[in-house]
Amino acid sequence: MANTALVAEHTARTLYDHLPLLQVLVPFCAAPLIVLLGSRRLAWPLAFVSSAIALIISVMLMMSVREGGYISYTMGGWSPPLGIEYRIDATNAYVLMLISAIGTVVLPFAYVSVKDEIRSKDHSLFYACWMLCLTGLLGMVATGDAFNVFVFLEISSLSTYVLVAQGAARDRRALTAAYDYLIMGTIGATFFVIGLGMLYMATGTLNMADLADRIADQGANRTVRSGFAFIVVGLGLKVAMFPLHLWLPKAYTFAPSAVTVFLSATATKAALYVLMRFIFSVYHPDFSFTTNALEIIFLPLAIIAMFSASFVAAFQINFKRMLAYSSIAQVGYMLLGIAILTETGLTAALLHMFNHGLAKALLFMGVGALVLRTGSAFYTQISGLGRKMPLTCGAIVVGGLSLIGVPGTAGFLSKWLLVQAALERVAENSSFLLVSIAIVLSSLLAVVYVWRVFEVLYLREPDPNSTATEAPLMMLIPMWILAGSCLWFGLSTDFLYDIANQAALGLLDGSMGMLDSNEALGVK
Repeated sequence: MANTALVAEHTARTLYDHLPLLQVLVPFCAAPLIVLLGSRRLAWPLAFVSSAIALIISVMLMMSVREGGYISYTMGGWSPPLGIEYRIDATNAYVLMLISAIGTVVLPFAYVSVKDEIRSKDHSLFYACWMLCLTGLLGMVATGDAFNVFVFLEISSLSTYVLVAQGAARDRRALTAAYDYLIMGTIGATFFVIGLGMLYMATGTLNMADLADRIADQGANRTVRSGFAFIVVGLGLKVAMFPLHLWLPKAYTFAPSAVTVFLSATATKAALYVLMRFIFSVYHPDFSFTTNALEIIFLPLAIIAMFSASFVAAFQINFKRMLAYSSIAQVGYMLLGIAILTETGLTAALLHMFNHGLAKALLFMGVGALVLRTGSAFYTQISGLGRKMPLTCGAIVVGGLSLIGVPGTAGFLSKWLLVQAALERVAENSSFLLVSIAIVLSSLLAVVYVWRVFEVLYLREPDPNSTATEAPLMMLIPMWILAGSCLWFGLSTDFLYDIANQAALGLLDGSMGMLDSNEALGVK
């Protein structure tokens, strides 16, 4: 796919021209503003307005690049590769839209949840860290500079460690969960920056489009290949790729409910996008070592994750912990779509990224509402609540069905495309028939652990001493927005499919855009 183009004049003159920068700058400025004002009453409104603005900007960017092309926004008058560049195309605009949408929808839920789970004196700092985390996730997706990916990755990670630790007000194990996440995250970031150092040593640049050009021209020497290995391991830790996932179950289980909702739907997705960007745009599967890594390492590890994490999830007795292990399995589906190395497979991976973000955010919101009313996520404490909290549990049912991939829900299309992608490869490699069977069988395991939740909520007798009532409206509204989205995108599939397919084509073409191209929708 050729890069569609229209180079703007030398200087951006309108606010619209600055959208790539404002996408990151708005939440970044909100964080210190919340701290400086120091008002607990203003912290949430500032966070919500900033997230809503970021969502509007991401939608506008998506509309600008949906049909192809990219926006190149350069900083300080220095043209790339010398200057820092934000580069927006269909792929990262898609991910930006997911992250900002989840960040905005979750905040009304957080308004109630945070009051219940976090000490009031910490609310201002909590929302400041939330804004920094959002800034880091948006920045690592929007930037076209490899070292800036590392900077934004650390911004999001450091704020995430603090957010997870805030769960200590309810359960002290949140501190050990945050510490484990800190250690594993630091190791991942170290591996990633070592890989970047190797790429810089071999090519003399950190602009990702320029990196792609130079690696293509010079070929992949030993240093470049070693850099690839370090980058994959470093980002694999952030993605929670099996077996580098050990930080995730504790972090999701003991973090405050709102934090778990936000992280489960966005953090691993942003890291997965960066991994895809390096694999398909900076290196490209034309290099045999990239293809070998996908088929020999990614594919079997993805299948193992799909089965092992689902199997462990089926035996959990804590709803929140079960969903955490389910997330590891669902990451396996996304990695499998990448490893299949076809347009259909990559489209399925991108679609599943979005669909899983919706479903998992919805399910963790449901858990948060149950925790608000019962004080626990253990099955014994939430038995029979389907009768006392029908709207909350109804939303949980919708999220569970989408997680399984039941027809009529958003999760169905991405899993169907995964099976189709595997079957397309059968003609050249018969072992992909087993891959398609594995996708179906692992989905049946999802039926087991999701059905167990339905049984607990609807088929068991409620505790006669329970005083649980329906969740507050501020929780129900975002839950049903996500539940409606799961159903809408399950029935009306064209919009998301077209965007994901356009993004997949861009990745397969390595279309970050060449630096010498005169085809950009962007500003200088």
